[in-house]
Amino acid sequence: MKKLTARLATLALIAGPVLALVMLAGCNTVKGAGQDLQNVGEAGQRVIDGD
Repeated sequence: MKKLTARLATLALIAGPVLALVMLAGCNTVKGAGQDLQNVGEAGQRVIDGD
């Protein structure tokens, strides 16, 4: 069980930053990143509101 936990921790340490870089690569500017975050927030609000 400890080996599995260690492997998952290693995977998270490697995959986390890689995934973050891939996501940020889609945002060409800080303004674009802000717009992306705003869109995510608005989509979440629509789900909460049931629209």
